[in-house]
Amino acid sequence: MLTMEDIIRDGHPTLREVAKEVSLPPSNEDIQTLKSMLEYVKNSQDAEIAKKYELRSGIGLAAPQINISKKMIAIHVKDEAGTQHSYTLFNPKIVSHSIEQSYLSSGEGCLSVDEAIPGYVPRYARITVKGIALDGTEVKLRLKGLLAIVFQHEIDHLNGIMFYDRIDKNNPLKPIDNAVPIDR
Repeated sequence: MLTMEDIIRDGHPTLREVAKEVSLPPSNEDIQTLKSMLEYVKNSQDAEIAKKYELRSGIGLAAPQINISKKMIAIHVKDEAGTQHSYTLFNPKIVSHSIEQSYLSSGEGCLSVDEAIPGYVPRYARITVKGIALDGTEVKLRLKGLLAIVFQHEIDHLNGIMFYDRIDKNNPLKPIDNAVPIDR
């Protein structure tokens, strides 16, 4: 079981690397790693388990955050309508996106960043992501709202980008022009 001890913190060089593609079909080790990443995210949202194991709550995790520089992400989050979504993907990539942008009105956080960094993070309002599921099948997802934001945050990790890199340094809380605020 992954714990907070397994998550590397801001400043660690792996967080700034471009992760490598996962060889397909994925190895048993890669499959187990991805399963344990999803298990961490799910456990971190369960109040009893999170307290017992001192887990910080998260909705997504990318392999570089556990010091594995491979393109793997796990996401477990409820959308704006309260519907639960769980995804595990190898080699996810954004294949198309809207011109329209969105952002989390509360700002973004990260399991690898201990302090709160205020500011709006511009993201695409709608994206299409392709990747490989745990069973080796290709998946194509059309996402919007919170789900689109979470996927962009995790895919950024695979490219060595941290969420705060996207915040306007001069005016972090300036509303983003023509962007839809997403409440969480």
